[in-house]
Amino acid sequence: MALLKILHYPDKRLYTVARPINQVTDEIRQLASDMAETMYAAPGIGLAATQVDRHIQMIIVDVSEKRDDLRVFINPEILASEGEALGEEGCLSVPGIYDKVMRAERVRVRALDLQGEPFELEASGLLGVCIQHEIDHLMGHVFVDYLSRLKQERIKHKLKKQQRETM
Repeated sequence: MALLKILHYPDKRLYTVARPINQVTDEIRQLASDMAETMYAAPGIGLAATQVDRHIQMIIVDVSEKRDDLRVFINPEILASEGEALGEEGCLSVPGIYDKVMRAERVRVRALDLQGEPFELEASGLLGVCIQHEIDHLMGHVFVDYLSRLKQERIKHKLKKQQRETM
């Protein structure tokens, strides 16, 4: 297993649209394992392959308190959504920044598991939000894209300042 480098906003690679995975291989399973190690170490509750500069359609999520319920979604697709929920979000690619984002209250998602088997899941609450957030990454979107231009510019400035201070 290996810790992977997480891309930070406003890195242009975060805006790359991920391509579907044609076959679930040992290489894909190893990437999922490395992504999980990276997410847990960060620490976070979700990670998209795009965030670790792998532009394929895979996300991982674990919203459990004990961090023992890892879910892997390969080629995830939202089939249906309903309702609206406004909640505060953060992102491992936008460290230290949190803001309110409107999401669907409930989603139904279809994906493949690590054995290449299809499954469907209905999700709401934190799990539903996290799935939507990570699928956004696969589509080339970061949660700050939902914020005003002014907030986006402030966030870019703040993160650039943080990067200068840590160098």
